[in-house]
Amino acid sequence: MQQEKVDFIIIGGGALGTFHAFHALENGLSVRLFEKNNRPQGSSVQNFGQVVPSGMNLKWQNFGRRSLQIYKDLQSKVDITLRPNGSVYIASNEEEMTLIEELHQINRQNDYTSILMTKEECLQKFEGLRADYCRGALFFPEEATVESREMIHRVLSFLTSEKGLIYQPSTLIREITQANGECSVIDHNGKVYTASKVLICNGYELKVLYPELFAQSDLEVVKLQMLQTISQPSQKVLGNILTGLTVRRYESFQECPSYSAIKEKEDAEALWKKWGVHILFKQCPDGSFIIGDSHEYADAINADDLGFDLYSEINEYMLEEAKKIFNLETWAIQKEWFGLYSQCKTQDIFKHTLGNDIHILTGIGGKGMTGGAGFAESHVQELFSL
Repeated sequence: MQQEKVDFIIIGGGALGTFHAFHALENGLSVRLFEKNNRPQGSSVQNFGQVVPSGMNLKWQNFGRRSLQIYKDLQSKVDITLRPNGSVYIASNEEEMTLIEELHQINRQNDYTSILMTKEECLQKFEGLRADYCRGALFFPEEATVESREMIHRVLSFLTSEKGLIYQPSTLIREITQANGECSVIDHNGKVYTASKVLICNGYELKVLYPELFAQSDLEVVKLQMLQTISQPSQKVLGNILTGLTVRRYESFQECPSYSAIKEKEDAEALWKKWGVHILFKQCPDGSFIIGDSHEYADAINADDLGFDLYSEINEYMLEEAKKIFNLETWAIQKEWFGLYSQCKTQDIFKHTLGNDIHILTGIGGKGMTGGAGFAESHVQELFSL
């Protein structure tokens, strides 16, 4: 039995799929969104929940800044767990201080507010920060955190109850065809759904639809390890806490004049390079801290090689490094997990169109929670010539 036709079918209920639905609905389009799991379980719920445009190049910083506006507007209508407490990059030595000072000047040119902080100001603002680690910091007051295990679910519920989204979880799409200006989508039960356009936001799921296309692409899958302490509500550390290794990793710092020379002096054999570690902290509303993360990589065709194991030596190393930065009341761990996402080796995002009206969008990398909402707005306008 064929279901009623809509303007737009979206496959995948993560940040990209959800916010494409949001913007399409805002523009008066009818939308049906499919999610293969009973709830989204991919990159958009496995991550830190840090909304940090400050870490991105100018193109994606602009998308991230727009995402912040979208999130704040949504938060005024429904609790999506947004907490606008800012982000801080804490430098541990003079090289990292040089980079944050240079980024501060770049931000001024881009009209993005950032504030240089002295060591003393940092120690006063961030409870437990170690004086022997901190040299100074760069603070972004406009940035925010979300609780990633809840946020997307709450947005989907809001769109379904208030905006007319037709949301179908636990529905695997196995085939898509197009003919006579119409797209037909067939689910695992053989039901057929039609739309003017289809968008596939498949994240790191590269085997169900068009696997041969992804196998020949420059997509790779990234595996990250993260930890969460037990609750310690009497210690308060607000905002996104990013540290010296983050300064050495994030794209925005690559635009700094001193970046290349500083990177050349790094120890190529260091464990943080081997495991792709940079140390981040985020305190959750219950007082627990999320700490991470590491990065392992595999080409799309070899993604299974990443496996499902958590490596204790990586987690132990991250905790050792974290203890050099903060004194927490307890380092007792209640959860350990890994997250996955896909990214491109040579592009900032994977976009591909089959025929005229079947569109594939994935490989946004670690930018989805920060830049996805803003990017989706411009992409919907592009797809529908709005």
